[in-house]
Amino acid sequence: MERTAENHGLAISWHCKPVKGDWNGSGMHANFSNHLLRTAGSKEVYDQVCQKFGHPDRIKDCIDNYGPDNHLRLTGKHETQSIDRFSYGVSDRGASIRIPIATVENGWNGWLEDRRPNSAADPYKVAAAIIRTVKS
Repeated sequence: MERTAENHGLAISWHCKPVKGDWNGSGMHANFSNHLLRTAGSKEVYDQVCQKFGHPDRIKDCIDNYGPDNHLRLTGKHETQSIDRFSYGVSDRGASIRIPIATVENGWNGWLEDRRPNSAADPYKVAAAIIRTVKS
């Protein structure tokens, strides 16, 4: 995409909110699973994993690695949770971590979606923060 834009004298902006205004901005949601999540078969296991993400140290680590200017996007409006709050829920598009309905329908075997990373985040840093959290 960047090379195509260059050919036309244009540039791509990866900024999470390139235009100010009353909209949610651009996210890079991270869907993830591990053996435990794929075979848990238990809401309690999902609660335990999600609660790890709610620890203040983990919140800071994640936000620090989820892209610059995320405070412009994570406002608590427009299907985002506020940057200074953490929540999770089943099929909750306004939560920090969404538990997909497919995971529940599959007997609590599946994956999670971290909805906080933004379009300018480094996916390797996002993955590393998620792995640090899940392993903590």
